[in-house]
Amino acid sequence: MDIAIEVSDLTKDFGNIRALNHLNLKVRSCEIFGLIGPNGAGKTTALRIVSTLLLPTSGTVKVFDLDVVHEAAKIRKIIAYLPEEAGAYRNLSGWEYLQFMAKFNTEDKGVLRKMVKEAAGISGLGERLKDKAKTYSKGMKRRLLVARALMLKPKLAVLDEPTSGLDVLHAYHVREIIKRYVKEQGVTVLLSSHNMLEVEHLCDRVALLNKGKIVAEGKPQGLKEKFGSANLEEVFAKVVGLA
Repeated sequence: MDIAIEVSDLTKDFGNIRALNHLNLKVRSCEIFGLIGPNGAGKTTALRIVSTLLLPTSGTVKVFDLDVVHEAAKIRKIIAYLPEEAGAYRNLSGWEYLQFMAKFNTEDKGVLRKMVKEAAGISGLGERLKDKAKTYSKGMKRRLLVARALMLKPKLAVLDEPTSGLDVLHAYHVREIIKRYVKEQGVTVLLSSHNMLEVEHLCDRVALLNKGKIVAEGKPQGLKEKFGSANLEEVFAKVVGLA
């Protein structure tokens, strides 16, 4: 099995605060891997380092065998990153925003039209794509941004809280799209979420983070069986001594 992401002894300090503490992790190609845990666990920091937006304090991270420090430009060509608090340009319509972003990746008009059409389908926004982004709800903006990330068909999609702000039906829609892209396009997905129950149904494997360290890792079903728990929330509570 090819390795998409290899994290070795990764540490990240912000002054006196250690956000990641000697993290070791491997994500396989074409799988959906979830980082889950409470606020401050280090999830977003890890995603930003993988996405070449933060430098490690020590340790190494490789994305498809490219080093995040020394080969960042090459990595950025093959990944898509969706931050938790990303925004769209307020005065562009949904269509205009998708077209604008697509132009950064292709000059071929035919490819661009196909990319934007696919993104429109992913978003599920229909006629609302004609309206300006400033008229969108938080959930609608999130669907637009997820579509923007996936329309690029990256080798690796790094998604920080991809269903943040979405209602039950639209969160389900986004999860199904992510699973379809992995299956049909060979995309590898690394995502974070506070919603352990959601991740349980979406991810092939997960790592539970607490205070910058991985406290448990494996397939959701395997972790539930190992710790005799009904769900991943119970697993986490047992691992960190809350249950």
